[in-house]
Amino acid sequence: MAADIAEQPDVYADVLAHGAPEIARIAALIAERRPRSIVFTARGTSDHAALYAAYLTEIRLGLPASLASPSVVTVYDARPDWSDSLVIAVSQSGGSPDLAQVVAAARAGGALTLAVTNNPDSRLAAEAELHLDVRAGHERAVAATKTYTAELLTLLLLIEGIRTGTGRLDAAETAVLDKLPELAQSVLDDPGAADLAGRYRFASRFVTTGRGYAYPTARETALKLMETSYLPALAFSGADLLHGPLAMADPGVPVLAVVGSGPGGHAMWNVLTRLEKQRADVVIVGAADVPGQTARLATPAVDERFAALLDILPLQRVALHLAIERGENPDAPRGLKKVTETV
Repeated sequence: MAADIAEQPDVYADVLAHGAPEIARIAALIAERRPRSIVFTARGTSDHAALYAAYLTEIRLGLPASLASPSVVTVYDARPDWSDSLVIAVSQSGGSPDLAQVVAAARAGGALTLAVTNNPDSRLAAEAELHLDVRAGHERAVAATKTYTAELLTLLLLIEGIRTGTGRLDAAETAVLDKLPELAQSVLDDPGAADLAGRYRFASRFVTTGRGYAYPTARETALKLMETSYLPALAFSGADLLHGPLAMADPGVPVLAVVGSGPGGHAMWNVLTRLEKQRADVVIVGAADVPGQTARLATPAVDERFAALLDILPLQRVALHLAIERGENPDAPRGLKKVTETV
């Protein structure tokens, strides 16, 4: 897991240098087809990447986006009308039968279908009309890290390419993304995540939270903590946290709050004020200190779309080091295997 995490700056560089032309081609093709909505389908970690892409779709493209439930097709044998939609299946392995069945049903019903995977030879890639390889390379650990962020970057380039209509980003956006590998390396070089893991070695549960583009980061963090340290971790959007779950916040329940430098981060301030009143143990992930915080995992001040590719990095390292501190093996979580096949 440590090796996979460390490779992410190089994966970013590879996607930007060698994956971008194919992403641009697919984006231009999709823009020409003018879908009326985009439907995502995924499982596990990839579901969080799909959620990030759904935010991008509605904010940047102004198109309705949804996350399809595979069981609608595989368990209930229903066939929603996706004829004017783009259906995107996101999966590291491309090996889960339920996602392949959803794509096959959508394609048969007239939808434009795209598979985003780390395995071009997978069944899912074969079922879809279009395919994008996230180019993460072999992932050693069961818990996904570099494949997740490679999915994020691929989906970001895709959606932004659809927005321009040409498949290619404008010069200003490209200039910012060209710095992404260097920024990622600087985040990974910070020892704060390892230090924080020692502090929370005896924690019994966690809460993770964020809004907008940061919410998928909160969900992915909770999953990593559950996978590697077997800790109950509940993820909430900042808004939902105020609707009841806030009552459980106290000094004994660490809260990992992803607070960006844009609208989503600003929308978290009311949440943080309420957490401070309850003396919650709050760790901020972001570029600026917040009153009442216990600690901060520093990440660069960038557009919230790009922050999702950086904020998750120290949180992956927290999950890694916390598992080690607790005497667990993060490379081989009990009861799990690399490819999960659901129907």
